[in-house]
Amino acid sequence: MPTMRRRRVTVEGTAMQYRTLGRTGVQVSSLALGAMNFGAMGGTTQDQVTAIVDTALEAGVNLIDTADVYSRGESEEMVGRAIAGRRDDVVLATKAGLPMGEERHRRGASRRWLTTALDDSLRRLGVDHVDLYQIHRWDPATSDEETLSALTDLQRAGKIRHFGSSTFPAYRLVEAQWAARTHHLGRYTTEQPSYSILQRGIETDVLPVAQDYGLGVLVWSPLASGWLSGAIRQGREVATSRSALMPQRFDTAIPANRARLDAVEQLASVADEAGLTMIQLALGFVTSHPGVTSALIGPRTQDHLDAQLAAADTVLTGDVLDAIDSVVAPGTDLAAHEKNDTPPALLDPSLRRR
Repeated sequence: MPTMRRRRVTVEGTAMQYRTLGRTGVQVSSLALGAMNFGAMGGTTQDQVTAIVDTALEAGVNLIDTADVYSRGESEEMVGRAIAGRRDDVVLATKAGLPMGEERHRRGASRRWLTTALDDSLRRLGVDHVDLYQIHRWDPATSDEETLSALTDLQRAGKIRHFGSSTFPAYRLVEAQWAARTHHLGRYTTEQPSYSILQRGIETDVLPVAQDYGLGVLVWSPLASGWLSGAIRQGREVATSRSALMPQRFDTAIPANRARLDAVEQLASVADEAGLTMIQLALGFVTSHPGVTSALIGPRTQDHLDAQLAAADTVLTGDVLDAIDSVVAPGTDLAAHEKNDTPPALLDPSLRRR
């Protein structure tokens, strides 16, 4: 297992930690800026996005992660404008694979689509290459050899420096590594899974596989869609932007949501006793795992960003981590039905029957 090299720098009083991204040799910040809320989805303007990017970079964040599907390309365009003139200061990541319209070929991980999708992303970002290009979801209609061959050619053409996967089941990570070895192709060097105190399932399989293969791991939703932001508590009306978009995920009449709320109340006590905010507890938890490289924060406002950056130097002690384990056991997903890496046969009955 490769050793994860770490160093710290202090920017305006905030100590940002840097870690090697898998085996790439690239140093990235332990908190990375996710751009899903940039544009129509988060209701952010270009001025707001530029201010968020400015603040993040000044605080030592050097990885920005977006995707073509975020606000149908608007996020990429906004990121491109925000980093104009300082491209070399940013480790720039984007993703492709989720549907970009109704046309059947504008999705997936085929060579036909990835070649077009990458050119579209580069144009929107205003750059000639990205540092990390990720397949947004495993595409069961496309072989690993087809996808890896296309990505390898795009890498050799200089359009991408490295490529990775996002929200792949553990067994698909293994299959892709073997396909790369068998066919002498470039391999995925990173994985981007969902991970938080409330959704710990990847500890049973994805994280051990990533560690065995030396993959960099960029985790998304470390605040569990806002459940761990401190804004959701017992007796309060749930009125977050995410709850307005996905009310079923916050309806406490649903047993899984009641379990989450009970856990949040217990975690709030853990945070209070440790002298931490809920955000510091949540981000400190995911970045403490030796298999995690960076936690993707997805601020919609400057206040959100400031609260999340305050966790840059949070290091949880063993007793705090033990207390978290007593609330949500290792490897446990409190809302397993929301997982995005579930094998298709568990969702589609026809795939389980002859």
